[in-house]
Amino acid sequence: MFKYRFFELFNPLLRALHNLDGSGTLSEIEEEVARIMNLSDNELTDIHRGNRTKFSYRLAWARTYLKWRGLLENSARGIWSLTAEGSKTAAVDERAVLEMARASKKDTREAVEGIREEGEERKEGEKWEEEISAINWQDALLEFLQSIPPDRFERLCQRMLRELGFINVQVTGRFGDGGIDGIGILSSGGVLAFPVVFQCKRYKGSVPPNVVRDFRGSMIGRADKGLLFTTGTFSRDATKEAQREGAPPIDLIDGTEFANILRRLGLGIEVRTVEKITVDYNWFVNI
Repeated sequence: MFKYRFFELFNPLLRALHNLDGSGTLSEIEEEVARIMNLSDNELTDIHRGNRTKFSYRLAWARTYLKWRGLLENSARGIWSLTAEGSKTAAVDERAVLEMARASKKDTREAVEGIREEGEERKEGEKWEEEISAINWQDALLEFLQSIPPDRFERLCQRMLRELGFINVQVTGRFGDGGIDGIGILSSGGVLAFPVVFQCKRYKGSVPPNVVRDFRGSMIGRADKGLLFTTGTFSRDATKEAQREGAPPIDLIDGTEFANILRRLGLGIEVRTVEKITVDYNWFVNI
């Protein structure tokens, strides 16, 4: 069971980004934090609710607080990095960061979900609308995707691959197809083209390594590259199996990354920007 509170992840998160030379993808950061904290598979796969693990959920809140603190920043492509101040900060006082947050004028009557644990009294905290939305919309989307029919999820993966530049993408999933749900052609610079097979898993929780092994077995003779989509997460052993040296490579797209790709492509995700108007009084003074 994952017992760490989100603020207990502040310093492992900082250390992980320092180890990654200042920046990393979510998967790289999670893997490095897990290594630093020596987390077990049981801790990494302990579910918070829906499809998200407690580790992933609380680490998201740790990123949010350290971003607010000015130590982290993230790009539109989902890359998290240390700021100039973060690069000079090896560790923080966990309680000091929390107290600064509670003293902020941004206090609301809603509690920060990362502070609330099962069975504990709901506590007051701060709510940064953008950051909370960045966590909650993914949970809501993935919970919905887990409820749609399998063939509809396969068509969604097909559409995503087409938008990403694949051609001749076909959904082939059917009984006796050996676990292959579809195939497409990936063209590289208009010179090279090679087939890629994919499998779609609407999972709650973590995909085990045997799913990756079975998928790889079904690839033999059909493609040298595979993509495995899930609305859930991948266990540590599943990730190791996908990257096993000497075996055909398999790229893993977990629920969080799947949601982010949909957002980036604008597929079913609409991002609204609120117009903010400010008055430059100096302009009027100097006219």
